[in-house]
Amino acid sequence: MFYTGLCFGTNDLEKSGIFYDAIFKTINVIRHQTTDNEIGYGFSGQEECFWIIKPFNKESATNGNGSQMIITANSKEQVDLFYSTALEFGGLDEGKPGLRDHTPNYYGAYIRDLDGNKIHIYIILQKKWRYNNKWLIR
Repeated sequence: MFYTGLCFGTNDLEKSGIFYDAIFKTINVIRHQTTDNEIGYGFSGQEECFWIIKPFNKESATNGNGSQMIITANSKEQVDLFYSTALEFGGLDEGKPGLRDHTPNYYGAYIRDLDGNKIHIYIILQKKWRYNNKWLIR
């Protein structure tokens, strides 16, 4: 991996923390730290790699046109749960879970967080077929 982290600005750290606590729970990511200006997330036992922050310059947080965070899921069900949880906690739909035609077996969903930041979660579904009475996975 060539980066160590990603930050999204927020205009309401407390509400964003509740949102991210809920959606990240669906992919086994936990809150590592909370300060007056930021909340950091990561996998248990690892350093945090995602933060929601109040902008350092005290200006309003804005989202980037054309930018998004992309998350690899472990299952189709994880994509579905992440998406439904995001909507339940105030996120916006940017693309319902489903197969995408740009890549074979690509199953993904798109949401926006409470500040309009785009998040994409996906998995490449495995193909299974029988060969000599054995199931093969590719």
